[in-house]
Amino acid sequence: MVARTVDLRSDTVTKPTAAMRAAMANAEVADDVLDYDPSALRLETEMAKVTGKEAALFVPSGTMGNLISVLVHCNIRGSEVILGSNSHIHIYENGGISTIGGVHPRTVKNNDDGTMDVDLIEAAIRDPRGEIVYPTTRLICLENTQANCGGRCLSAEYTDEVGELAKKHGLKLHIDGARIFNASIALGVPVHRLLQAADSVSVCLSKGLGAPVGSVIVGSKSFIARARILRKTLGGGMRQVGILCAAALVALRENVPKLEDDHKKAKMLAEGLNQIKGLRLNAAAVETNIIFFKVLEGAKLTAEKLCKNLEQHGILVMQESPTSIRVVIHHQISESDVQYTLSCFKQALTGVKEENGN
Repeated sequence: MVARTVDLRSDTVTKPTAAMRAAMANAEVADDVLDYDPSALRLETEMAKVTGKEAALFVPSGTMGNLISVLVHCNIRGSEVILGSNSHIHIYENGGISTIGGVHPRTVKNNDDGTMDVDLIEAAIRDPRGEIVYPTTRLICLENTQANCGGRCLSAEYTDEVGELAKKHGLKLHIDGARIFNASIALGVPVHRLLQAADSVSVCLSKGLGAPVGSVIVGSKSFIARARILRKTLGGGMRQVGILCAAALVALRENVPKLEDDHKKAKMLAEGLNQIKGLRLNAAAVETNIIFFKVLEGAKLTAEKLCKNLEQHGILVMQESPTSIRVVIHHQISESDVQYTLSCFKQALTGVKEENGN
């Protein structure tokens, strides 16, 4: 049995803090389907304000938030959405936009920095004159931060440019902002400014913010009115949901300021990993809390064996491919945890044990 566990698989693994548990126990609640739960309404009002949108809606998960958003914008089956080839919606959400919504995805290659070339996005928009044979493009989706590109941040200027393109062609723009607060802290730009060009946004509460459950989608009042109906259709109406929303309000108040430290610890870990023989990563490209790295051919252990070796020492990481590993820093990871992790990596790959790896 290991004496210490450092869980770096995702920032979704955090446990509710004492303040969150107290808020949940004392939350003011009501039936959020029949009317409005007061704690949910407080959270939704605060999130609408922070994101600069008219209204907001609590949903059980980011996957549901993105699905609802796509279905509101693409309310005719056979619609097409343009999104990144490496996007969470395209890869990790069970193809729900297609299987449930009848929406066709058209991917554009994500660059290493998480962006898609704007001219390639425009080239992917279907010519309406070909509607007899083509799906109809109705939506563009961005992701900020772009998780599969290593938590890279999309600038306000880039998002504005894509937003202008969408308007030019009569399309809507949705942003998967699961970690938008990470992007805001890293860029030093307010959340509402990063989302100014978006028609809708999904914001995760249980990733970087560290709440136990849920996401919030934001947009216009008419968008949220339609989203509320779809939430019920998909089974996301959860009655006395204020118990969960109370924890999220604590997360907003207490954990947003901690994101800067998360980013610093991620940079510290990345720079340390970059010094270990057998690993390769671009430490300079680590902007937020996510690190991807390669286990080189010829290293002492393969990626799979390295993950198993680390697990024996209480270090939990995510193998993404036969040669790559992902780690994610969150607010419950300390600097001591980072040093211990580096010590375990070094021992596994070089056989050298550091005395300060405690």
